[in-house]
Amino acid sequence: MGGTDPAGPVLDRDEVDRALARLGAEHEAIETSLLALQDHAGRRLLEGAELTGVTRERWATTEASITLLWTYFDAYAGALRTAREIRARRRWSSREDLVELTELLRGESVTVAGAATATANVPGPQGGASRLSESFSLAALVDRMNDLYATSLDMVVAADAVWSALPARIDLLAAELQRTRRLAHSVGVRPGEHPAGDDLERITHTLARLREEVVSDPLAFWVPTQGSSAPGGGRPDTTVYDREARALEEVRREIDAVLGVRQDAEQRLIKLRDLLSRADRTLAEARTARGEVLAKIAATEVPVVSGPPTVLQEQLATAAEYRRQAQWHRLSPLLDSLEQKAEDELLRARESLTAVTAPLAVRAELRGRLDAYKAKVARHGLAEDPLLVERYDAARRMLWSAPCDLRVAEQAVLRYQRAAAELLGSARVPPQGGPQDGDGRGES
Repeated sequence: MGGTDPAGPVLDRDEVDRALARLGAEHEAIETSLLALQDHAGRRLLEGAELTGVTRERWATTEASITLLWTYFDAYAGALRTAREIRARRRWSSREDLVELTELLRGESVTVAGAATATANVPGPQGGASRLSESFSLAALVDRMNDLYATSLDMVVAADAVWSALPARIDLLAAELQRTRRLAHSVGVRPGEHPAGDDLERITHTLARLREEVVSDPLAFWVPTQGSSAPGGGRPDTTVYDREARALEEVRREIDAVLGVRQDAEQRLIKLRDLLSRADRTLAEARTARGEVLAKIAATEVPVVSGPPTVLQEQLATAAEYRRQAQWHRLSPLLDSLEQKAEDELLRARESLTAVTAPLAVRAELRGRLDAYKAKVARHGLAEDPLLVERYDAARRMLWSAPCDLRVAEQAVLRYQRAAAELLGSARVPPQGGPQDGDGRGES
């Protein structure tokens, strides 16, 4: 409803009655809204809180706006009451009554002191500065009240939404943080001694500061919804809270890992001792085998076998000490590292033994091949053939003497194989290395 031209048509009785009914309904709705705003939990909290930052600035403006709202409402109620009194003078209103009612209902008939507007930092009509007094039509006054009410409610609802959401969640997280701190302390995760302990200390300070800021300046943690005109359109900003909650969850996982170490530390230490003992025994076996190879095999490069690394034994002793002192946070990463190193050390020892004993394996293979061919020719009744006996004895002497020249012994075995193959009428055995006899029989 806009302003009325005093020169415009005068309202008739029906139009006046309809206007009064509409204004009465608006009066009741506005009064209900103002009372609800007055009783709003957020407004009561704002009224008694020690505010800071943007919330303090906006609440100062909002509080003045709420005061102005009641001033406007009282002026509106007074004008409506006056209009009803004029209408109630006569059952059939006179021309003079209708002219007065038309001016009251349509014209700028409501005057409000400018001091109240200035206190609320509300600009005067047409955006000008507040005057000593301002005049409004009832429709313009309703629009002004609606605007003030919307901005005031928006601020109150936003602050209340943050207070309803964040402090309780922060308190729950802080309680979980305290439980985690006690558990961390029991397993040796303390500030300055373990990264997770430092994280717990930082999270504690951050949550305390966050709660203090949320309580004193809730609007600093409010994100309005873009394009929304509804009061309280938006959501609490939980960015800092969510980050600290994730950090606490990571610390809990770290402490769970430490607890797991405490539960199975002894078994892991036993397994580590066994791995390193097996590696030591394997290296000792490799060193013994190397001496045997050097004594029994000639003209062969045998790799040197290193001793067991003392650093692993020292670290194992440190791990055992950590367990005795219940320093689980230090034991956890050390055990993880030692387990991998112990596996690697056992593998290295086995590879050393394999490399050292390779010549003995070659000699055993040649011995087996020689005896297999002897058994084969014996089954065919050729065991007493002079050539075969001669070549078998030559190969056997080489393979069962020390030191054994594997290259020469292999050639002797090959010569015996070829002779046996010829006597058995088999296909010629292909050479497998070294020189061969020109006639296929060669010399022993």
